[in-house]
Amino acid sequence: MPDESAWSRWGRYAAAAVLAGAVAWFAFIAHREVPILDWFDLAVHEVGHMLMFWAPRMVMFLGGSVAQVAVPLALAWYFGLVRRDLAGAGFCLAWAGASAWDVSVYIADAPVQALPLIGGGEHDWAYLLGQRGFDAIHLADEIAGFVEFTGALVAVAGIGLGLSPAVSGLRKQQPVLQAVALTETSPVASGSDPWLAAADLPFKHEKAG
Repeated sequence: MPDESAWSRWGRYAAAAVLAGAVAWFAFIAHREVPILDWFDLAVHEVGHMLMFWAPRMVMFLGGSVAQVAVPLALAWYFGLVRRDLAGAGFCLAWAGASAWDVSVYIADAPVQALPLIGGGEHDWAYLLGQRGFDAIHLADEIAGFVEFTGALVAVAGIGLGLSPAVSGLRKQQPVLQAVALTETSPVASGSDPWLAAADLPFKHEKAG
């Protein structure tokens, strides 16, 4: 049976950091969608559009990309500040970073519009960066690069946040182990010092009558 104290002290944080690292690897090293999370991001993206249907068109088109990054950021805030769970907060930050990478791919696609769109419709970032929006389609690559870089920083912060309690737990454990080792090998504990051992013998010193 695993040591629950060790798991709560550093094991769960190390596991969360590994998961966060895997999420970051898919996005920023393999440049691929993160399994499972990508489908959730897509659903949140579409919900973001629906929630902003009443707003001006630019806000409605921007709502999808903002929502898919804002949701994991909000979860990171909840786990970190409300629950005081750095493992969950770190994972959610890495997720937010990977979601930002996904948005950067969408932004970079605006000039060519090669990505398939769910249900058809208009390309969000082609509209936002086009003449009806910010008229900055020529800056699509630069904007995408900035969003990707920011997402990578957020993901690295998530890995570090999730891993920090594990490192702290190991550091706290080492002095305890060293103290135990010193106690077990000390002359008093092992009986290797004959003078100290003799002092413990049940001799009685009585004054001669």
